[in-house]
Amino acid sequence: MKKQFFFLMASLALMAVLVISCFQKNGTLRRGGSNESVSYNFDVRPILSDKCFACHGPDAKKREAGLRLDMAGSAYAKLKDGHGFAIIPGNPEASEVYKRITSVDPNYQMPTPESHLGLLTENEIGLLKKWIDQGAKYEQHWAFVAPLKSALPEVEDTSWPKNEIDYFTLSKMEENGLDPSAEASREQLIKRLSLDLTGLAPSLTLQQKIDKEGGEKSYEKIVDELIVQKSYGEKMALYWLDIGRFADSFGYQNDNARTQWPWRDWVINAFNRNMRYDQFITWQLAGDMLPNASKEQVLATAFLRNHKYNEEAGIIAEEYRIEYNLDKTKTFSSGLMGLTVECAQCHDHKYDPISQEDYYRLFAFFNNSKEAGQESLKGNGLATTPILDITNAEVKNILTFINSRDTSKISLSVMGENDTLRATHILDRGVYDAPGKVVTASGLQAVMKYDTTKYPRNRLGLAKWTLSKENPLAARVFVNQIWQEFFGRGIVKSTGDFGMQGELPTHPALLDWLAVDFMEHGWDIKRLVKQIVTSATYRQSSKLTKEKKEKDPENIYLSRGARYRVPAEMIRDIVLSSSGLLNPEIGGASVKPYQPKGIWEATTANRGSLRTYVQDTGGQLYRRGMYTFIKLTLPPPAMIVFDASSRDHCEVKRQKTNTPLQALIMLNDPAVLEASRVLAERMVGRKLSTEDKIKELFQRIVCRAPTEKEVGLLREYYNNEFGKFSKDKRKAERVLNVGEYKHEKVADIGQAAALMRMISTIYNMEETITKS
Repeated sequence: MKKQFFFLMASLALMAVLVISCFQKNGTLRRGGSNESVSYNFDVRPILSDKCFACHGPDAKKREAGLRLDMAGSAYAKLKDGHGFAIIPGNPEASEVYKRITSVDPNYQMPTPESHLGLLTENEIGLLKKWIDQGAKYEQHWAFVAPLKSALPEVEDTSWPKNEIDYFTLSKMEENGLDPSAEASREQLIKRLSLDLTGLAPSLTLQQKIDKEGGEKSYEKIVDELIVQKSYGEKMALYWLDIGRFADSFGYQNDNARTQWPWRDWVINAFNRNMRYDQFITWQLAGDMLPNASKEQVLATAFLRNHKYNEEAGIIAEEYRIEYNLDKTKTFSSGLMGLTVECAQCHDHKYDPISQEDYYRLFAFFNNSKEAGQESLKGNGLATTPILDITNAEVKNILTFINSRDTSKISLSVMGENDTLRATHILDRGVYDAPGKVVTASGLQAVMKYDTTKYPRNRLGLAKWTLSKENPLAARVFVNQIWQEFFGRGIVKSTGDFGMQGELPTHPALLDWLAVDFMEHGWDIKRLVKQIVTSATYRQSSKLTKEKKEKDPENIYLSRGARYRVPAEMIRDIVLSSSGLLNPEIGGASVKPYQPKGIWEATTANRGSLRTYVQDTGGQLYRRGMYTFIKLTLPPPAMIVFDASSRDHCEVKRQKTNTPLQALIMLNDPAVLEASRVLAERMVGRKLSTEDKIKELFQRIVCRAPTEKEVGLLREYYNNEFGKFSKDKRKAERVLNVGEYKHEKVADIGQAAALMRMISTIYNMEETITKS
């Protein structure tokens, strides 16, 4: 019996070891193995946040028993009832927190059953016990600690990394029992690079070029060729337009047109000429305050004036002036600092160390603008004070990046500072007419001290404080946004929330390394972009194996390439560029392409300059998606269905949805049908077999060679459609009667209509609009 008992216990012990090993391999257990120290930020705080902070956190109104577990002083102090201490460093068994989370008595255990927060798991209990045993050391929130450039991690497979990024990602993969995926095919890589660097489908010439050439030098050469194209600036500007909430109307009820588009031209040009990020931000925050500010520097400050503007009669001017500055504060904090500072507008922040006073100190930087809440509008441009007037001569000789088709003066809203300082009050509950204590401008102390000997209390001082190399957030936040552009999610998934309720970085050491490296190399954006796209991490195949789906379904550890649908504007760009319809003109005023009739008319108040939708004609119909006119009260419907930003507030991350309506748009959008028709008419006259036409069209649109099965299916569909149209020429004419682009003379309209249907089918393949 003793022998059997011994073998039974040994077997159970072995099973336990295997289970723990399996959990660790799958990333189920958090850090904190037997030989590791437990981190408050990465191991303990997430548990306390989930299970404890609702009653024992920063929110004083919901705090129970006067106990705060998010601060060491309170957690170590004697409990209010005089019975013991919540946490006694080094002694978990005597700590009230540990005793309660391990209790089975519903009248004593924490969290309480009535809180519905659920009991802690054995793993969570083990981590808390170990943390207390190790001294229960609290740490400053990771995002408020300046990033450090650590040494590259050691990895087992030293042959895989192509640059520094790969050491960090491979280390995480190995830590979690994952292997990198094979490199994607050359076809996949050229499509991926073209979409990521230009936002356009790669031309047939470029696709053939990368197939003929090979090797590392060829890949980098393609990157260099794409990154100097003018379309690079357009692609990079797209996400910044979401942050800068760029639109072509004022919003609110009347929703008249406005001319802010020269700022969009400036952003595109800034990315194309690789303006340093610190200069890019400084000009947008305070270009008007620079010594001897140029018109270009003042133009950049339109970034802060892109918010909605109420032009209706009878509004309370001060209410809306405050509203505009609230918007500026949110745009700055969310877009540049990655914080939810707006949560402190009405009360102290519930989770982050940001008080209501801190909020209004930040608000004060924008409160001294000359901007009015209500005033008479000026001229056809409808710009409001302060405004920047740009003459035709200046466009020709100085501001040459502005694409103006008109010879008249351009006026747009920019920033300007009052000569006399306006007092800033803390507003009770955030209400404009409930002023309280007067405060002076200051940066967020929790992030970094605002040293007034170095930084003046104005927007220029704010820009310098933000872009100081000691500021722990600015570089991290931008690097994370750029990473999101190439991988579909940031290293910090909650792109706009680096605060205490935000997601923890999946690769903290990599994020810090990139942030410091970015600053060390002069805030060089193109260099950062090239680092990312030349890494082995970026080049992996997106093929999902069963093992990786089980171990890492969200691809947190980056052991495969990213796969996701491209942004709404790029869907249009893929269709236009692959069909040859694209008008490559850079910049200029927004355009009005095809849109369902009557939508503006049905939703307008029947007044203002945008009562009716007047569609553009000619080349203006084939501009890139980013130039589509955005009316704030009714954004472009096809783009909204594909999750484009409504642009009525700063947005750092778009949602991603899949709906039947998206499929209906791809099947019925006149732009897609017209592109299919134009391609079909051009192909009819080509002396190619049906099979060769299918192969070329598939390569042009999907950017890879079709399989035999795909060719067979498309040929069969084409033959069926041709059979129908050859018998009914009128039906073929009706199918081809779409779009305003001139028709090619074709010998057989039945063949053209059948080809059009087949091309439309290719455009409707999920792979066509997916980056993989």
